[in-house]
Amino acid sequence: MKLESFWTDTAPRFAGASDAPLPRKASVVVVGGGFTGLAAARALAMAGTDVVLVEAGRVAGEASGRNGGQCNNGLAGDLGGLAAKIGMDAARALYHAFDEGVDRVEAIVRDEQIQCDFVRNGKLKLADKPEHGEKLGKTAEMLAREVEPNLRLIDKADLHREIGSDQFHGGIVFPRSASLHMGRFAAGLAEAAVRHGAVLHEQAGVTAITKIPGGRHRIETAKGPIEADAVLLATGASMKGPFGWMRRRIVPIGSFIVATQPLRPGQVARLMPGRRNCSTTRNVGNYFRLTADDRLIFGGRARFALSSPRSDLKSGKVLEAGMARIFPELADFPIDYTWGGIVDMTADRMPRAGERDGIFYSTGYSGHGTQMSVLMGERMARVIAGDAAANPWANLKWPAIPGHFGTPWFLPLVGAYYRYQDWRR
Repeated sequence: MKLESFWTDTAPRFAGASDAPLPRKASVVVVGGGFTGLAAARALAMAGTDVVLVEAGRVAGEASGRNGGQCNNGLAGDLGGLAAKIGMDAARALYHAFDEGVDRVEAIVRDEQIQCDFVRNGKLKLADKPEHGEKLGKTAEMLAREVEPNLRLIDKADLHREIGSDQFHGGIVFPRSASLHMGRFAAGLAEAAVRHGAVLHEQAGVTAITKIPGGRHRIETAKGPIEADAVLLATGASMKGPFGWMRRRIVPIGSFIVATQPLRPGQVARLMPGRRNCSTTRNVGNYFRLTADDRLIFGGRARFALSSPRSDLKSGKVLEAGMARIFPELADFPIDYTWGGIVDMTADRMPRAGERDGIFYSTGYSGHGTQMSVLMGERMARVIAGDAAANPWANLKWPAIPGHFGTPWFLPLVGAYYRYQDWRR
């Protein structure tokens, strides 16, 4: 078993990073080489902008290359609750931004001919308890009326057509959702950005950003300084670097994943006949899907801790037990990969993007990053070019989380609270 991401281990290593010294100046410097930064760099370069991307490690080496491989439409939270705060028209527009995010991933895969197993396999939301099934019915009614007319509600009796488990009490199929190989997509997106004219530097972590005369910015990196007219921060939940303002507003939460050996054809037919992206309704729930070669990718919060080799191993054992609960015949099935990553969670689970002191940012995707990071990379490229209306999150306030200064000391308390809620409800 390997303690590394299946996605990065089974994808070609991006080889297009520049080995030249950093240029002295650029029109735009993008900080972060995940999907947000790569999509922004590609879009800026296609528009003729002189853009340099700096990444502290390797391209897509963090959240973008360490996730569950799902590209789902739909909000992280409740549409009705959001509509109560900002109105249904505004909530509907934000919901459709996630639809567009999936569309943009598909368009880039097609236009750049990226071989990453992209498929519109749909998402299946599964009810863990009988009362959750009733709630899903009400949710489906609202979503079908307001934003998702093609969704399909499935009762417990018919669920076997989608999944071979008796642990659930109904579900909703969201047909717009997709899956893909994250490592191959990342490498292809990075290659496309370079092909269109962007310059990418790995091992170039940012240590300081300062304003200099003329409204420009000086970015200090491990490879030296560079000046820029505009800076886009696409760093996710980075625990290092001069990003304290964002760290006070983002909670880094560990998400952990295991990948099995390829299932046998009969097992695939019995256990995952629908081949959907699956997620469960518990607060401390699970998500899972099949790969193109029929491995089961099975993930979840598992433990409210950050990722490290020791933590990943402990969390992997929790996930194996969860997988055996849902699919008893996989109780002793071999695991090939165990890994963890960091989710950049906001207090309300809504992304945030904007501009502060002349520096642009987009982050806080809260577990829905694949599609939203790609969309927002492209959107923030437009914002930097002067199209302020391109940012769908511009009107959302983003106060600091009380008592939070970057280190998530309260995660065990949060975990205990959510487990209590799962037991209670």
